Amino acid sequence: MIDVLLVGGGTAGHVLPAVATAEALRRLRPDLRIAFAGRADSLEERLFAATGERFLPLAAVALPRRPSPALLTVGPRLQRAVRHARRILVQEQVRTVASFGGYVALPVALAARRRVPLLLHEQNSRPGVANRLAARFADRIALTFPSSVDGLGGAARDPSARRVRITGNPVRSGLVATAGVGPRAAARGRLDLAPDRRTVLVFGGSQGARSINRAVAAAAADWRAADLQVLHVTGPHGHDQAAAWWREAGVDLDASEPTVRIVPYLDDMADAYAAADVVVARAGATTIAELSVVGLPAVLVPYPHATGDHQRTNAEALVRVGAARMLDDAALAPAVVVEAVRAIVADPARHAAMATAARAWARPDAAAAVAALLLELREAHDG
Repeated sequence: MIDVLLVGGGTAGHVLPAVATAEALRRLRPDLRIAFAGRADSLEERLFAATGERFLPLAAVALPRRPSPALLTVGPRLQRAVRHARRILVQEQVRTVASFGGYVALPVALAARRRVPLLLHEQNSRPGVANRLAARFADRIALTFPSSVDGLGGAARDPSARRVRITGNPVRSGLVATAGVGPRAAARGRLDLAPDRRTVLVFGGSQGARSINRAVAAAAADWRAADLQVLHVTGPHGHDQAAAWWREAGVDLDASEPTVRIVPYLDDMADAYAAADVVVARAGATTIAELSVVGLPAVLVPYPHATGDHQRTNAEALVRVGAARMLDDAALAPAVVVEAVRAIVADPARHAAMATAARAWARPDAAAAVAALLLELREAHDG
């Protein structure tokens, strides 16, 4: 028997909030039987397996975002994936499902309909296709942004249903516990960075970001001139190309004291955040949540092809409170990135104000709120 099955995948933004929620459930109810579900041999399997909880492999069907011949096969394949998910729910005697979105989670959400209590968590300001479909029948819906209600349809806007709660986006306990207190010099040392040099952390989420990678590498001379070092998390698929761009810009990546350190991916971002003075990143919801919890000023470059342009709306939330600056991907150039970063790190008062604004916007208790909502749903169904 599984008391709570948490499912999500495709990107770390759909996985890490599930991990954070599981941690909170463990703190509230150590006796719970918890499991994760996702695609085999995937990012989610690797991140979920690191928790020590049980992992169940799923069939998943990617949903085309534009009209294409692939649409003709989606229906039958999705039906097969739902049947597979339904067998898991029955065989494992799953009592509650928590879906964190993405196409990976949709078959489980559909299989749970009218059979198993279902909670949805929507990380982004504009809900994705999977959560818009599942919101029609979910028992509870947890949101990061109040504005997300408008994208979920009329039933979610009905206050009498009491289905929707604004919880924030769950962040892992390790980040919450170390927010604002990690010694920078020690964190930089663990990452092979100079302990006394101001540091720019660059990343594009779990999938990387080609335009950001190219712009920050081309700015190599400007980073040196500003006496800044760069910790560049390239994304696994863009690592080789990013390394080539840095070398083309004249950077010796094998030097004993490099001005840039590049890595394809970091499972644990705690040291990276602790080492950084400022961040250049995409504006995924999990990135936004983590930056606000740790109180880091940011230069955000929303991914322009995100569903419903939701990354722009995500970024605007931090820009509005004074915690971030936003740059358009189409206008991204080396000089533009460097100037945006330099304007923050060269002005201590501005840097401090942005960090304070980020922490004020944060919801460090989001994981506990989602976990409590799950337990409430489970108890209501059992009662």
